[in-house]
Amino acid sequence: MNSGFPIDLLLFGMIAAFLILRLRSILGRRTGFERTQGPVQVPGLGRTSAPVIDGRAEPAAPSRPLPDPASEAGTVLVRMRTMDRNFDPARFLSGAEAAFRMIVGAFAAGDRVALRPLLADETYRSFEQAIAAREAEGQTQRTEIRAINQVSIEAATLTGTIGGITTKFISDQIAETLDRQGKPVAGTDAVTEITDLWTFERDLAQSDPAWRLTAARSG
Repeated sequence: MNSGFPIDLLLFGMIAAFLILRLRSILGRRTGFERTQGPVQVPGLGRTSAPVIDGRAEPAAPSRPLPDPASEAGTVLVRMRTMDRNFDPARFLSGAEAAFRMIVGAFAAGDRVALRPLLADETYRSFEQAIAAREAEGQTQRTEIRAINQVSIEAATLTGTIGGITTKFISDQIAETLDRQGKPVAGTDAVTEITDLWTFERDLAQSDPAWRLTAARSG
């Protein structure tokens, strides 16, 4: 038996660190602003009524339409840009998609460390409570994002220097909860189209570019 340092663990650690740093460079890092706009629905729960679309091929890239500059959301985004010249709605959507993938995956895996810097305090507590309840029941969450078909800005708000962007994600997922024996207790193992509405917020007056998830629900 080789008693040396497990090189594979080091490689996995380096890959994980790279992914986290890449996301932070796109979406931003954690800030001190914490506020929840509404009820939080954690990923994979309460989604059995969505249409089953098993067999759909994953598109090359999701659609990322931006609001018309003359629309209500569009005018707010323009105001955000005047407060922070580095803010770019298209880049925000790219970062939001990366955050969506990481948050959904981390929640399914019960990875509190990965979730913490991406969520506002109240949102994190909701996610953590759901993970703890699942662990207490001996349940596991199986979630696979097969495709993200659309990422779009549905609404934007600006309260003082606090910007909020509600983002719609339309994705094809497998999401089910399994008991101790591996039998399904919620969700389905079929690929299902799911629409999520997530709200991210940050203080535009701060140099830290962090956008943190403050509200989540299914559309």
